[in-house]
Amino acid sequence: MKAIRSTGLILFLFSFFLFLGLFLMSSYRLSEEDYRGIVKEEHQELLDSKFKSIIGQTYSLSIPFVNAVNGAIEEVNTQMRAEQKWDKVIYDQYASSLTRAATIGLIKEHTLLLFLLVFVVGTLGALMFILPQTRLTGPPGIKNNGIFHHALNNRGWIGILIGGLLIVFYILLYFYDAYIMNWIILVDPLQKWINPDGTSSQWFLYGFLYTFAVVVMGVRMIIKYRHSKYQIVRTLSVMFFQLAIAFLLPEILVRLNQPYFDFKNMWPLDYDFFDAWHINTLTSAGGLGIFMFAWGITLFVIGVPVFVFFFGKRWYCSWVCGCGGLAETAGDSFRQLSDKSLKAWQIERYLVHGVLVFAVIMTAGVLYSFITGSNTLLGLDTYTYLRKPYGFMIGSIFSGVIGTGFYPLMGNRVWCRFGCPLAAYLGIVQRFKSKFRITTNGGQCISCGNCSTYCEMGIDVRWYAQRGQNIVRASCVGCGVCSAVCPRGVLNLENRDEDGRFGQPILIGNDSIKVEG
Repeated sequence: MKAIRSTGLILFLFSFFLFLGLFLMSSYRLSEEDYRGIVKEEHQELLDSKFKSIIGQTYSLSIPFVNAVNGAIEEVNTQMRAEQKWDKVIYDQYASSLTRAATIGLIKEHTLLLFLLVFVVGTLGALMFILPQTRLTGPPGIKNNGIFHHALNNRGWIGILIGGLLIVFYILLYFYDAYIMNWIILVDPLQKWINPDGTSSQWFLYGFLYTFAVVVMGVRMIIKYRHSKYQIVRTLSVMFFQLAIAFLLPEILVRLNQPYFDFKNMWPLDYDFFDAWHINTLTSAGGLGIFMFAWGITLFVIGVPVFVFFFGKRWYCSWVCGCGGLAETAGDSFRQLSDKSLKAWQIERYLVHGVLVFAVIMTAGVLYSFITGSNTLLGLDTYTYLRKPYGFMIGSIFSGVIGTGFYPLMGNRVWCRFGCPLAAYLGIVQRFKSKFRITTNGGQCISCGNCSTYCEMGIDVRWYAQRGQNIVRASCVGCGVCSAVCPRGVLNLENRDEDGRFGQPILIGNDSIKVEG
């Protein structure tokens, strides 16, 4: 078994480093024909003289090629702005399409082979490394040995390296997608298989990598928590929703000439739901598009309060949501890094509810502009001062760069805990109007601390368990791991009548319950 795991690790590392190496494995040479076919004629007149030194020249890396393209366009735009020829300023983003057309080398000649070597061999290696754990780790149950003594799990060099790679990847993905064109081209065979008329983009790459991580690491999650039926079913649920509903279904809809739509996503997490372009896209797509728009509104207006009342926010955060799915599977190794301090809880409450308020204000401004046709509200441009800052700070930096890149540094629920506006909305309902609670049997608690250690939301579960007090917290996502790791069966996730939900602590000791004869 150990030999199988070692072989699997070698195969996975081979695929991983091949994926990273693809960044350097192409050359770039822009032809006159590609330039004329991609750049608009009115822009060619302005750019011809600037692109003379670019066309036909071979670049060994994407970075200098992209910089040359962007530099040429910016040079023209600077001149047009200086001459106040605002109608001549080029706003089209040509860097990505020109980089794709200019790419030459292995990635273009052997795309399918490289795809298989990276993802199929990588999956095989990962499974060979994961599956033998059913035998090597002994009987089912959580093994706590050395959890804070590993370079991956406790902010060691492996964790810092992985966090750094994730941060760099998200920055490139969101802001410099032309630089990673080789990776985008790599998933083109899959895009063509799903939709022959489609072309892979940065978002298709991201969706596939996201789904790949959830599914493969979901297998690891199932094996690790195989003693808990709740954890197995919950993990299968997030794997299904990410693969079928979030990744495949929207791509199939596009193939059928319907709008791209993720039926499990909703406002305010889906912050562009009320953008004018999105509303127009859905409402102009016929009956199905109108149904999508109505579904999206119904989900957060009616679905959230109803489902949270009966099941708590876990129905979404731990069973459906893609962010939660990635955190629970790929991020499981880092759940113990969440800060359990009172100070962290205070920061969490101000921050996550502040983001929710920001989302509401931003959405109100966007809807005001859509309904009235005016781009200003109280003298401020709604896009410049509301929509654009929210998209950059919350939609990109907080949710992606920090939310995932900080897994190995701050735990796997950084975004869900501190920044997700939908989690805040769900939490408010859960705190004040829900049947869900985690009950505790304080008399059985031995204060081992496993529950608090493994709580990804930073809740000091042991504090409640020692007091025999129900856990009713807005931040609790109901993952159930605290119950799964408890050796004494102290904790139980329940949906019961609201009466007694906020019960008083039951203290067992000399000064608590007394039995009189």
